[in-house]
Amino acid sequence: MVTLPRLRSQPSPPSECPVSSPKIEEYNAPAAGWGALKNVAVHLLKERIPGKGARTLLAQNQPDGFDCPGCAWPDREHTSTFEFCENGVKAVAAETTAKRVTPEFFARHTVAELLQQSDYELEGHGRLTHPMAYDAATDTYQPIAWDDAFALIARHLHALDDPNRAAFYTSGRASNEAAFLYQLFVRRFGTNNFPDCSNMCHEPTSVGLPETVGVGKGTVTLEDFDQADTLILFGQNPATNHPRMLGELRAAAKRGATIVSVNPLRERGLERFASPQHMLDMLSPKGVTISSVFIRPTLGGDLALLKGVAKRVLELDDEAVAAGGARVLDVDFIAEHTAHFDAFAADLRRESWDELVTDSGVSRDDIEQLTQIYVRGKAVIATWGMGLTQHKHAVATVQMLTNLMLMRCNIGRPGAGLCPVRGHSNVQGDRTVGIDEKPTPEFLDRLGQVFGFEPPRHHGYDVVATIQAMLDGKVKVFVGLGGNFVMAAPDTPRVFDAMRACNLTVHIATKLNRSHLVHGRDALILPTLGRTEVHGTAAGPQGVTVEDSMSMVHLSYGINKPASPECRSEIEIVAGMAHAALPDCGIRWLWYAEDYARIRDAIAQVYDAFHDFNARVAKPGGFHLGVASRERIWLTASGKAEFKVHGLPKDTAIHRARAKYGDRMLTLMTTRSHDQYNTTVYGLDDRYRGVFGQRRILFISAVDLQRLGFKPDEFVDLTSLWDDGIERRAEGFRLVEYDIPPGCIGGYYPETNPLVPLDSYADKARTPTSKSIPVLLERSRVAA
Repeated sequence: MVTLPRLRSQPSPPSECPVSSPKIEEYNAPAAGWGALKNVAVHLLKERIPGKGARTLLAQNQPDGFDCPGCAWPDREHTSTFEFCENGVKAVAAETTAKRVTPEFFARHTVAELLQQSDYELEGHGRLTHPMAYDAATDTYQPIAWDDAFALIARHLHALDDPNRAAFYTSGRASNEAAFLYQLFVRRFGTNNFPDCSNMCHEPTSVGLPETVGVGKGTVTLEDFDQADTLILFGQNPATNHPRMLGELRAAAKRGATIVSVNPLRERGLERFASPQHMLDMLSPKGVTISSVFIRPTLGGDLALLKGVAKRVLELDDEAVAAGGARVLDVDFIAEHTAHFDAFAADLRRESWDELVTDSGVSRDDIEQLTQIYVRGKAVIATWGMGLTQHKHAVATVQMLTNLMLMRCNIGRPGAGLCPVRGHSNVQGDRTVGIDEKPTPEFLDRLGQVFGFEPPRHHGYDVVATIQAMLDGKVKVFVGLGGNFVMAAPDTPRVFDAMRACNLTVHIATKLNRSHLVHGRDALILPTLGRTEVHGTAAGPQGVTVEDSMSMVHLSYGINKPASPECRSEIEIVAGMAHAALPDCGIRWLWYAEDYARIRDAIAQVYDAFHDFNARVAKPGGFHLGVASRERIWLTASGKAEFKVHGLPKDTAIHRARAKYGDRMLTLMTTRSHDQYNTTVYGLDDRYRGVFGQRRILFISAVDLQRLGFKPDEFVDLTSLWDDGIERRAEGFRLVEYDIPPGCIGGYYPETNPLVPLDSYADKARTPTSKSIPVLLERSRVAA
C-alpha cells in the first residue's frame, strides 16, 4: 500500500494571510466583477505590498514592462493599462511579496518540520534569498556560495557513468533564452532527458496535431476571435485558468456570436462575466452572458461526442445531396487539402448511435443541437484545455476534433481554427526552443552545426519515464528549472520515493515548495529572479522573451529591485552550471549570460522562424512565429491535412473497473480551485464553486450521494483502482453536493494526485490520465 501522509487541512498561516472559515455557500455573482477587485486588494495586502504591487501591475503586459508570469493567453494590443486579471495579480503579488525566506528561516526549521506544513503555508513564507544546501546532520538547509553550489553539481554530473543518468526538468515559466541555454547545456552534456510540464498537460495536442495538420500548435490569432461567429469551448475553465480569455468571449457574445461550453461542469466564467473595465458590467447583478448552450459529457466522453457530431454532419450532407440542396461538407476543401476522408467517412457510417450516446454521456438531442450549431457556423473556432488532454484516448480526441473542423474547412481561414489553450506563460515557447525529450533530427543537425558538437540522438525520458527511472536507480541526478515537480506529477508517494533515491536534487526557484523538502542525498535550492524583477548584467538591464498560446513572441522587462542581492537570473544559473560542468567544451557559457541578445542571435542561427530575432522582437507587441497550417501548408507525410480514424475505446481502466465494481465505481477528475495556479496555492477559497476555507473536498452529484448512501458534508476516503497491486488512497475529503454528471466526481490537485497511477497515461502522449481515474469511496477512517 502506498499512501501520502495527510497534511492538516486547515493551516495556520501568519495573521496577514487571512483564511475563510470552512463553509460551502452558493456564489451568485458573475465571474470577475467586484469579487475580483476585492481579491486583488486582499492579495496585495497579504503580501505586504499595497503600493508597490499596484505600481508593478501597471507595468504588466506593457511594451516596456514584464509579461504576466501566470497563464499563456495572449494580449490584445500589449498596451492596455489594465491588461491583467485576478489570478495574474495573485502570481505577481506572490512574486513581488515583501516576505523573505532567509538562511535564518532555514536555521529555525528542519526539513521534517517544514514537510508537515500545507502547500499554502509553504507558499506564504515568501521569496528565497540565498543559495542553500541540505545538511543531513542537522536536517536543515544551510547557506552555500554560488561557486560551491555549481561545483557540487559538476562533481555529481561527472561522477555519473552515463549522461542519461541525469534528468533536467523545465517549468513553463522559463524564458526562451533560459530554456534554449538549458537545452544546449544538457545536450552538450550528452542527454535528451527533458521531462517538462508539457508532458503533464498538452502533450496530446503536441502529438496529435502534427499527424493531422502538420504542426503541434494552434492555428488562430486573437484577430480571428473578432471574426468568428461560433466558438465551441471544450474541457476548460477560463475564469480560473486563463481569465483574460473572458474578455474575448465577452466581446464575441456582445456582437452575437454563439458560444458553446462542452464541459462536465457549468463553470461560472462560462455562464456570466462582469468585466472590471466596463462599468455597465459592474453595475449589472448578472454581468454578460457568455455561453448560450452547455453540453455536458461524462468524463472521458468527448471522443464519442465529437465522433457523434461528425457522424451527424455526414448524415446531414447525405440528406442534402439526396434532396438536391447545398452540401454541408466543404467538398472542394476536402478534395484539395485533405487525405483519407473516405476511410474516415466509412468508419463514421459504421459507428453505432447507441454506443455514441452511451459513451458520450449526453443525449441524442444534445448531439443534434451541437451539430446544428456547428453547421450553421460560417467561421468556427474550437478551443480546448486539459479536459480533453488528460485521458487515455486524449490524442484520438484531439484528432477527432480536428477531423470535425476539417469537414467544413474551419482550419486555415479567417475567423476559424484550432485553439489549444496552454497553461504556464511560456510552456509553448520552451518546447519551441528545444525543451523536448524527442527532438527531431533536423533540429539536432542544426544545433550541432551551429555549436560544433554531435548532440545525442536517442529519445530521452519524459515525466513518467523519469520517475520510473529514478525508482529503478537509473537516474541519480535531478535538476529542476522552476516548478514543483513532486506535487505536479502523478502517483505522489512514489514520486517522493523516486526523488529520495537520487544522489543530488537541484531546484531553481523563487519560492519554497514541497519539491525542495523531498530531496536526494545532496540537495540544493538556488534562488532565482522573477519575471517582475530587473535582470541587470554588465551590459545593462536585460529582457527575456516568451511565446504565448497563439505563437506571438514578445519581450519582457522586469521593473522591481531583486528580492535579494544573492538572487540570480535563470540564465545566469544555467550558465553557471554549464561553465562548472563543461568549462572546456568550446561554448562560452558566461559570455552568453552577459547579454541575452547573444542568446537570441544563437536561437536565430538554429531556427529559421526566429530570423532577425532581436530586431523583430524589439517592436512593441513582438512578432508572430508563423504556423504553417494556418496558411494551409500541411507538413504531414502526405502533404495534406489528414483525417484520422479512431474507434471508441473499449478497454480502459474505467471499463475494467466498471466491469468489476459496477455502479460503486466513480470516475474522478482532478481540477484547480480558483485560488491556485497549477500546484501553487494562493488561498483556500474556490469562490465561483462556493467553497471557502478548505481544499479537501469532493464534488459529487445528488444522484450519486443517494445511490451510494452518503450525505452532503460526510467525509470519505478514496481508493483508486489499478491493476499493479499497489493500493492508492487519499483520505479525509468532505462531500459537496454539486451539479456534476452522475458517475463523475471532482477534487482538487495536488491533493488527489496520489490517486493517479504512474502507468495510467495517454496513448502515444504519456500524459497522466488525471481527468479519468476510477475510484471507490468509503466513509473516512480519519477525523475530519
